[in-house]
Amino acid sequence: MADWNIRAASAADVEAVVELRAVVMRPDLERLGRYDEHRVRRRLRDRFDPAHTWVIEVADVFAGCVALRPAEDAHWLEHFYLAPHLQGTGIGSGVLRELLERCDRGGFPVRVNVLQGSAARRLYERHGFVVESEDPVDVFMVRHVSS
Repeated sequence: MADWNIRAASAADVEAVVELRAVVMRPDLERLGRYDEHRVRRRLRDRFDPAHTWVIEVADVFAGCVALRPAEDAHWLEHFYLAPHLQGTGIGSGVLRELLERCDRGGFPVRVNVLQGSAARRLYERHGFVVESEDPVDVFMVRHVSS
């Protein structure tokens, strides 16, 4: 696994995150018949909150991002994107493990939603997430606090 680190995001990171999202989400969105090159970017711009977002760097170069948004009953894991050439290298698991440990210490369950058929679902299942509900497009998962 490559050396990686996470740092707090800033408003200046939004365009790099927007473009990565468009690349990473495209195959699943096309498979579901829902890809729109403008909408995929606009949705992230409209919801980007640097206060709850981290940038993932490999060798001090932008490689991805992840957000952990506090909500009333849990934290929502959102915008978890890793450059395609780094997927499957263990970086995503390392980042997820670190965030889940933080949530466990704080006593917070974590929720996530993934697209139907996405390979990301297997990553979340390996880390203790279980399906709460699903529809034709989305799978909603939760991971309760690990003791």
